[in-house]
Amino acid sequence: MAEAKILDGVAMAAEIKAEAANLAAAFAEKTGRAPGLAVVLVGENPASQVYVRSKLKLARELGFHSVEERPAADIDRAGLLALIARLNADPAVDGILVQLPLPSHLDADDAIAAIAPEKDVDGFHVVNAGKLFAGLPGFVPCTPLGCLKLIKSVHPNLAGANAVVVGRSNIVGKPMAHLLLQENCTVTIAHSKTRDLPAVVAGADVLVAAVGRPSMIPGKWIKPGAIAVDVGINRVPALDGKSKLVGDVDFESAKHVAGAITPVPGGVGPMTVAYLMVNTCRAAYLRAGLEWAGV
Repeated sequence: MAEAKILDGVAMAAEIKAEAANLAAAFAEKTGRAPGLAVVLVGENPASQVYVRSKLKLARELGFHSVEERPAADIDRAGLLALIARLNADPAVDGILVQLPLPSHLDADDAIAAIAPEKDVDGFHVVNAGKLFAGLPGFVPCTPLGCLKLIKSVHPNLAGANAVVVGRSNIVGKPMAHLLLQENCTVTIAHSKTRDLPAVVAGADVLVAAVGRPSMIPGKWIKPGAIAVDVGINRVPALDGKSKLVGDVDFESAKHVAGAITPVPGGVGPMTVAYLMVNTCRAAYLRAGLEWAGV
């Protein structure tokens, strides 16, 4: 069997970023200001610093107004909620992102609930989660949006397809399942307690792996010709004594079975950041009362 089509998230994300830049420029022309993104990074988590830096760099490149808030790691709950309230009230800020994880003494759900739903560009607020569940317009988490874009680049019409999502997080698994339901797929959410997981995965025309376990899903589990989208980002030891990133799907065995597959890195990750920019543009348009015609 021929090797799977590799779904290039870097190239597809570049197209989405270009559209976000055009949307930002059009917004600025109509309103006299740029879309605004505020990122809150509590403490000095090295990985979070890298993620925040890349998000803000891209926002500036696309012509956004960017705000970085860096409270100390020992900020208390009241202080963090007061900071979020100030950003909620700032007319120059359209989108607010609280970088996770937070220090252990702070509750992520508390922080997310404090963000105004119309500025919740991560799509994590319960109001936006409820809208997705009900099929109403709202903000959808960026990673599932990116996954769906990659899937539909292979099959634009997914009606009737069997989709399996491995993972049930509020950030990826659950919203991904609802997006696939909206595309008229028959959806199964699998997880650590699923009986006979190989058999469940084998029935998938569309597989989204978001469980956080390196190379958990081997190629022999995958239905020949299926679309395999790998959300996992796991750091494991490499042969040279350093480390490397791998996904939740064993890429080397799966690429000989799947019809299309995302690599790690270079698949879902770039799409997530690109859709954060799109969500920020959308928030700016909606807050300004402008018609939204973006992706």
